[in-house]
Amino acid sequence: MKKNQGESITNEDEKTSEGLNQIFEIINAKGDAGELKEIVEKMDQQ
Repeated sequence: MKKNQGESITNEDEKTSEGLNQIFEIINAKGDAGELKEIVEKMDQQ
């Protein structure tokens, strides 16, 4: 049972990390419409 709890935390950490990476990508795009569109499309595919 502890193993499943550990895996659950790992999955939550991965989702948090992915979300933070997406936020940084958006910030770094600095208004580049093409790059922002790519980020949104990538998020929709996930």
